Amino acid sequence: MQKESAKERILQVASKLFYSEGIRAVGIDRIIAESGVAKASFYRNFVTKDDLVVAFLELRHHRMLTRLEETKKQYPDEPFKQLYQLVNRLSEGIRKPDFRGCPFTNTLLEFPDATHPGHQAALKCRMEKEDVIAQIARKAGARNPEALAAQLGMLYSGAIVDTYIRKPEYDSNNFYDAAMILIQAQLTSA
Repeated sequence: MQKESAKERILQVASKLFYSEGIRAVGIDRIIAESGVAKASFYRNFVTKDDLVVAFLELRHHRMLTRLEETKKQYPDEPFKQLYQLVNRLSEGIRKPDFRGCPFTNTLLEFPDATHPGHQAALKCRMEKEDVIAQIARKAGARNPEALAAQLGMLYSGAIVDTYIRKPEYDSNNFYDAAMILIQAQLTSA
């Protein structure tokens, strides 16, 4: 088995901490300590914390796209099932005790300045995710795939907020049921 590189260890530790505690709450020294790398090694791989934030977002984005691609391969000619699996996976994620919302939304909230590299990377990731969902919706026959993708994103964002407010009592079936109503409405002939 190949040993993780310093860069991979740093990124894995940062990803875990940034997601669970927030980017601004986690300092470089803690990431260095928990990843077991030298300070020089950290700065050789990430010149600034902003560089690490962007790498964290790209890692999370890559994971999300990989899961979507796996779903597409599992149901290659069934875009409705792909949408169903996406909604089901999001609903299941909300149920997890360590659920902290969407890393892209969290980053946008932590860095509201549109010129910040973290804000720009998070927005790009969210928009690309929405584009992929719109492509699946188009293949499923949605009347307005872009609107459906935006509505599902908005519904999920609302579910995240509701989860924070109501946890542990939040019922993720509410998100699931509402998302399925949106999908069915878009796929039903007028």
